[in-house]
Amino acid sequence: MAKSKLIKANKKIENGVVGGYKKIEDTVVGSYKQVENKFVDLYLTRDGESVEDAQKRLSQENKKRREDLEKQKHQH
Repeated sequence: MAKSKLIKANKKIENGVVGGYKKIEDTVVGSYKQVENKFVDLYLTRDGESVEDAQKRLSQENKKRREDLEKQKHQH
């Protein structure tokens, strides 16, 4: 019976710690995304381009750049 109480207490502590961590993580990630979107909107979008479209374009450009670098590595 004592073991059962310990298990329940530990589970309660675990849920509190994990729940607290998830709230912090969600807040930090959410705040980062807001800053990232604002930066893209201010500095990286082209005329009439949405933030989402700019992020997709940048991702594709970055992917192509990496592929080109890999090709250059293998040619030398």
